[in-house]
Amino acid sequence: MSAAGGGWPRAGTGHGIVEGRWEGDGIAVFRGIPYAAAPVGPRRFDAPRPPAAWDGVRDAGAFGPTAPKVPYPPAFAALLPDPKVPGANCLNLNVWTPDPAPGAGLPVMVWLHGGAHTRGSSAVPVYDGSAFARDGIVLVSVNFRLGVLGYGLFPDAPANRGLLDQTAALAWVRDNITAFGGDPDRVTVFGESAGAISVGALLGAPGAQGLFARAVLQSGAPEALPRDGVRTMVRRMASLLKVPATARAFAGVGLPALLAAQAAVLRRSSPVLGGPAFGLVTDPDSLPADPLEAACASKVPLLLGWTAQEHRLWLAPTGGARLLDRFGPAAVALGRLRGGKDRAAVRALREALPGATPADLAGHLVTDRLLRDPLRRLAGAPRPAPSHLYEFRWPSGVPGLGACHALELGFVFDTLGVPESTWLAGPDAPQELADEMHGAWVRFAATGDPGWAPWYGDGPPKFFDGPEPEAVRGAEAVTPLVLP
Repeated sequence: MSAAGGGWPRAGTGHGIVEGRWEGDGIAVFRGIPYAAAPVGPRRFDAPRPPAAWDGVRDAGAFGPTAPKVPYPPAFAALLPDPKVPGANCLNLNVWTPDPAPGAGLPVMVWLHGGAHTRGSSAVPVYDGSAFARDGIVLVSVNFRLGVLGYGLFPDAPANRGLLDQTAALAWVRDNITAFGGDPDRVTVFGESAGAISVGALLGAPGAQGLFARAVLQSGAPEALPRDGVRTMVRRMASLLKVPATARAFAGVGLPALLAAQAAVLRRSSPVLGGPAFGLVTDPDSLPADPLEAACASKVPLLLGWTAQEHRLWLAPTGGARLLDRFGPAAVALGRLRGGKDRAAVRALREALPGATPADLAGHLVTDRLLRDPLRRLAGAPRPAPSHLYEFRWPSGVPGLGACHALELGFVFDTLGVPESTWLAGPDAPQELADEMHGAWVRFAATGDPGWAPWYGDGPPKFFDGPEPEAVRGAEAVTPLVLP
């Protein structure tokens, strides 16, 4: 149903009626809709269960609770907004729709946020779905369990609970999105960073088959972490908490103490240097095969790519780039070792990037292993469906960041006008580039064709470029960023 007596928009779900808000130019927004029951108490580490039905009309005017998480370190918190909404039921989602009426049959996009599987939420202002709804897309954004709650490996709990949450959300979309004007047979799931890793896993997850028709992976490749490494994180937390490394014991620990222990163990992991971390693992029930192998055999059309200088976000804000530059050739050797590259690859990189600093060379070598190589392999796999490859090249107006990890998000969502977009992009991001990139995502969701030819293993990707900001022109490539 669209509206009751000209008031707020309403829609019926399988668990009850929700009432959202009209925003912008006639866009209906529903926030905080539960797609699963609250994972609390002894059920903290259980697989998601259906939510309880409600009588009457449920208010869906505000974002629901975000998943329990630890804050970003200060250097990253200055660049990556990560609001916290208190409350127990973090398994909720939001819907933006231009036509909240059954039968509209609009394409649907389901957003899975990034944050290294430990941070982030659907409430980040940059992820506002209004521009997608404006352009005829029903946009759904999802909260799911993070860190040890979503990905800790226990002998007495199902693995990959965050992935199970995402699957439950996609099942909710299949069963309910028609009431919001969406077509359940035209669902595109998309994500960035850890969200893209999750999308890659969903391509091979048995429970997610048939729940989406297309997929977008932004700066994240299908991967499974070593089970022993994830167990190590849990055991380190158990040692700090002085409890057994079991879900039952962890369920009895208060959230503040649990998150404090998680924050302590996270300080020993790094996306560049490696080490134990929280993330997806292969599992007989939820993820039985290597995610990259499974994705390479999928029949789902893909849009996938990366930013030209992903590593700048990981190295520049902390001063890591300056430290690696002091190491000189040793930093490049470390990058070659971590990236699994030979000396010929280093020579080729030096030729392609004359004047690049040791930190940039090491960062590129590691990024190749983590992102570009597996994404190229996936895009070039002999699958029955096309893959469209891109590279985002525009450099941030924040000195030192370049075309860094996560910079494309404000362009994809067409939210450059949101104040938080300037944290990463600076004040002069080109709107015409957002028009181009956002339009490509809309076309892909609607038709499967973003506007350029599929990639079959050779040739360059599609480049998203634009005029360099005045603040960094001529100096950006070598200026490290050090935040106070």
